[in-house]
Amino acid sequence: MLYFSRWKSALIWLAVLVSFVIASPNFFSRETLAKLPNFLPKQQIALGLDLSGGSRLVLQVQNAGRGELERTANIMRQRLEELGYGKPVVEEENRNQIRVEVPGVYDAQLLKDILSVRGDFSFRAVDGTMSPDDAIRGTPPADSEIIYSYDDPPVGYLVKKQPILTGTNVTDAKATLADDDTEPVITLTLDDAGRKNLAEATSHLVGGSFAIVVDNQIVSAPAVDEKLDTNELQISGAFDLQAANNMAVVLRSGALPQNVTVLEERTIASALGEDYASAAALAALLAALLVGLFMVLSYGILGVIAMIALAVNIIILTAILSLIGASISLASIAGLVLTIGLAVDAHILIYERVREDRRKGYSVVQAMESGFYRALSTIIDANLTTLIAALVLFLLGSGTVHGFALTVAVGIGTTLFTTLTFTRLVIAQWVRTAKPKEVPKRRLKLVPTVTHIPFMRLQFVTLGISVLACAIVVALFVNIGFNYGIDFRGGSMVELQARSGDANLEDITERLAELNIDSARVLPAKSPRSALVIIGSQEVGDDAEQTVAVKLRGEFEQDYSFQRVEVVGPTVSEQLSRAGVLAVILSLIGIFVYVWVRFRWQLALGAVLSTLHDVIILAGMFIVFRMEFNLWSVAAILTIIGYSLNDTVVIYDRVRENLRVYKSAPLPAIIDASINQTLSRTLLTSFVTFLAHIPLYAFGGADIRSFALALSVGIIVASYSSIFIAAPLLVQFGLKPRGSEQAGDSMDDELAQSLNLES
Repeated sequence: MLYFSRWKSALIWLAVLVSFVIASPNFFSRETLAKLPNFLPKQQIALGLDLSGGSRLVLQVQNAGRGELERTANIMRQRLEELGYGKPVVEEENRNQIRVEVPGVYDAQLLKDILSVRGDFSFRAVDGTMSPDDAIRGTPPADSEIIYSYDDPPVGYLVKKQPILTGTNVTDAKATLADDDTEPVITLTLDDAGRKNLAEATSHLVGGSFAIVVDNQIVSAPAVDEKLDTNELQISGAFDLQAANNMAVVLRSGALPQNVTVLEERTIASALGEDYASAAALAALLAALLVGLFMVLSYGILGVIAMIALAVNIIILTAILSLIGASISLASIAGLVLTIGLAVDAHILIYERVREDRRKGYSVVQAMESGFYRALSTIIDANLTTLIAALVLFLLGSGTVHGFALTVAVGIGTTLFTTLTFTRLVIAQWVRTAKPKEVPKRRLKLVPTVTHIPFMRLQFVTLGISVLACAIVVALFVNIGFNYGIDFRGGSMVELQARSGDANLEDITERLAELNIDSARVLPAKSPRSALVIIGSQEVGDDAEQTVAVKLRGEFEQDYSFQRVEVVGPTVSEQLSRAGVLAVILSLIGIFVYVWVRFRWQLALGAVLSTLHDVIILAGMFIVFRMEFNLWSVAAILTIIGYSLNDTVVIYDRVRENLRVYKSAPLPAIIDASINQTLSRTLLTSFVTFLAHIPLYAFGGADIRSFALALSVGIIVASYSSIFIAAPLLVQFGLKPRGSEQAGDSMDDELAQSLNLES
C-alpha cells in the first residue's frame, strides 16, 4: 500500500498542482487577475446571495404548457439583462416554477414588478355607442367590454374586444421625456402591419379615442384628432420615468405566455452579507486551526501530514467548485466544515489502525501498510453512506441547502482522493527518508490506549431507555409538534435596521397592529439598531404573503432599511415540507440498501433503526426546546444520518472482520471487543467534529448557529447509538458467522482479553 511507482507519484503531484492553479484565482482580487496573462485560469467561485447581498425569487407559471416555461424564463432573463442587472440566474425548477437570483439588487419589489407583469399590450378602440356607466349597470355590446384604468380610483372604459394592434406589432420601445421635458413617455416603433392597422383604425376614430391597454388595465385613452399613419408614436400615462423605463423593457421583451405568481422571496442587504461572509470565514478558519492543533497533539508528524492533506483537500475542492461554476454561501461553508470533519475522521481511522497493529508487534512500515489496507473498506463505506444523504439532499433540496449538499458531496470525493492517495504518498516518502523506529507518541490522550468495557452487559438497559425516550418524543410530536419556521408554515421574516438611533420594538409592534397584519411578532436582533419581524402565514394564498411584504415596505421604508426579507407562500412551504420528509425517508432507504448489499440484512436493519433513533432524539431536542424547525434543521438531520451511519459502519466493519476470524466466540463478546477496538476512533472523531462546530456556533449567524448546535447534539447522540443501539441490535437479530467465512489471523492478546469479557 505504501509503494508508489514514479509515474503514479508524478500523476498525484500533477493533480495537486493543476488543482492549485485552477483554485488560485480565488485567492486574488479581480484587479490583480486582470493583470495576469490570458492563458492563466481566472474563474472564481462567486459569492452566494447570503454573502454578497441580493434578491432571490421563485415564481410559478400558471398553466405552463410545453415549452412555455422555457420561453417565460428567456423573457425574464432578457428583461433583467436589459435593465443592466449583469448576468442574473434564471433557471427552471420543478414543472412550473422559475428561480431568479440577482446579486446586488436589494429592491425585490422592483424585481417583482418587472418579472411578474405579463406585458400583454394592445390598442383598443373606445366604444362610444354606450356610456361606461350604462354598460356597467346593463349589458354592454357583445363585441365590447369594460376595462378599468390604473387611476386611483380606477375609471371604467367601454372598449372593443378586437385589438387594433398588439405587442407583436411593437419592434422597439424606449422611455424618454416629452418634448417639454416634464412628462415621461414611451416611444413605440411599429412594424408595417401595425402601422397599417393603426392608420386604418384611426381613420374611422377621428373625433373619438382609443385605449392603450397593458395587462387588462388602461394606461391612457388619447383622443384621435386625425388619422395616424406612422411607425412611431408616443404613449403617456400616470407613471414616472422609472416605471416608463420598466414598461418599455417589458414591451421590448414581449409578453409572458402565461400569468405568473411570486411564491417565494429572499433578499439580503450587502452590508449584512459582508458581515455573514466575515463571520463564516472566521468560523471555518478557527475550525481548521482547532482541528489541526488537536491532530498534531494526538499524532505528531502524522497529524502534520493529515493537516497538509486537509489543505490539499480544500484546494482540490475549491478547484472543482470553480470549474463547475458553483457559488459559495453560508451553507457551503457549513459543508466545508463538515468536509474537514470527514477528512480528519478518515485519517484517525488509519492512524488508530496503525497504532493497533504496532501494539500487535508489527514493524512501523508493516503497521503503516496494514493500517491503510485494513482501514480502506471502512473509510469507503463510511463516506459512501454520508454521500447517500448528501445526494438525497442535493436532489430534493433547494436554495442554501442545495449548496450545502453540493459541497459535502464534492468534499467526500476529494476526501477519498487525498486520504487514499496523497496521504499515503507523503507517508511513504516520510517512511523512506526518516526511517522512523516508532509511531509518533500521543501527547493528548482522551481515552486509554486499550479498553475492556463490557458494553453488552448494559444492552437491555440502554435499549429500554432509548425505546422510552423515542416513545416520549413521538408523544410530544403528536401533542405539541415542531416550532416550524416560515420554510414549512409559510409567512414572512424581515430584519429591520433603524436609519438613525436604535430600533423601537414597541413602536414597530403598534404600527404592525395598525396594518391589521395577523400573527406578527417583533423580536430583538443581534444589534440594538435592528429588529426581527416574523409574520405567520396568511393562509389565503400566495398573493396574500406578497401583499404583507408590500405593506411592510410602505410602512417602514422611511424609518428603517430592510436588511433581510424572506417571504414564503403556502405553495412553497408545502413543497419544502414534502421534500424534507421525503429526503429523510429516501436517505434511510438508500442507506439500508447499501449496508445490506455491503454487509448483511441484520447489520442493515440495525444501522437503519439506530439512525432512526438518532433522528427521533434530535427531533425531540427541537420540540422540547422550541427551536425553530426549518430547512437548516432538515440539513442537520440528514447530516447526522450520514454521520451516525459513519460511526455505525466503523463498528460493524470491525464486527464483520472479527466474525470472520473468531467464528466460535460468543457474539456479545465479539461485539464488545469490536466496540473497544474502535472506541478511541469513535470518541476522537466525535470530539474533533464537535470541536469543528464550536466556531460555527460562535460566529456563524442565527441559521448556522442552530445548525451547528443541532449537529453538535447529534454527534453525541450518534456516538451513543452506534455503541448502545446499533451494536446490541445485532445480538437481538441473531447475527452469526457465515459458513463460507474462513478463520484468518491467530488471536492476539489484546483481543483475547476483550473476548473474555463475557466469560
